[in-house]
Amino acid sequence: MDYIMQTIPRLMAIPSPTGYTRKAAEFVVDELTKMGYAPTLTRKGCVLCTLGGEGDPLVLSAHIDTLGAMVAGINGNGTLRLTPLGGLNPNNVETENFTIIPRFGDKTFTGTLQMADPSIHVNRGYGEDKRSFETMQLYLDELVESAADTKALGIEIGDIAAPDPRTIITESGYIKSRFLDDKLSVVILLGLAKKIKDENLALKRKVSIYVTVYEEVGHGCASGIPEDTAEILSVDMGCVGSLCTCKETQVSICVKDSHGPSDFDTTTALIAAAKAHDIDYAVDVYPYYGSDADAALNAGYDVRHCIIGSGVFASHGYERTHRKGVEATLALLTHYVKA
Repeated sequence: MDYIMQTIPRLMAIPSPTGYTRKAAEFVVDELTKMGYAPTLTRKGCVLCTLGGEGDPLVLSAHIDTLGAMVAGINGNGTLRLTPLGGLNPNNVETENFTIIPRFGDKTFTGTLQMADPSIHVNRGYGEDKRSFETMQLYLDELVESAADTKALGIEIGDIAAPDPRTIITESGYIKSRFLDDKLSVVILLGLAKKIKDENLALKRKVSIYVTVYEEVGHGCASGIPEDTAEILSVDMGCVGSLCTCKETQVSICVKDSHGPSDFDTTTALIAAAKAHDIDYAVDVYPYYGSDADAALNAGYDVRHCIIGSGVFASHGYERTHRKGVEATLALLTHYVKA
């Protein structure tokens, strides 16, 4: 857990919106290599790493790509028009600081996403104006007054715009950050890998980690899974909200998402493991949720599947979970894989 809590802000600080994930993936490769594993990068940019064991192969999947945006246009006043990458909601990023990552060159730029006329003192309709990526502009922290000024900086259409994660870990154990979905689970899987190596845990089956990209646009696990995979656990976020029972201090086991039910036997085994080891868990149905497991099934993989994860509040916004939820998720994974 010490390693996990120390690694969370390190990974969160690496921008990785869908389509721009290589540096974050290389971080994961480096961490696993330091532990003594032999991870590989797929052509698509996913990280595959076998942790050990033999027979009935299990893949633990988490995704490193996050919500974000891309420069879609440069306005006449030098501001930027953005288009979302994944399900980024404009209401959740108004007044947020962004980092602009040009395609060419090493220099990055910062700016703030605002309404076109954001001063309450001169815009009486500010509170009623619709929030959308058509009505909002990114104001660069540069002395620009025209499209030509902005282009002269080297900023072009197609450059990446990454919202600040604003990662905070409180003394009371809360973890607040954008992109807990799903970088938190990536770090949990790194913690599991470290635990297996440090404690020389015997595994009851072959276990692999698969850290995917492009999950936020639906095809993270559509390719690259080992052909002998029998079961996949999508380690993602547990939903906290009015239609769910999960709390931020629990591990959530999803029995059904918007694509359909999880595998009955896999779900039963996970619930049984949580009960047997006194792990704080919740069982929930997620009405508006898809995962890498769904992408694998849609791609034709013949695998059992389920979704688990630490309870996350305010998903796809400024998210929050708790150390206890992380501990519960790590404990469930540990007991599910060890002999």
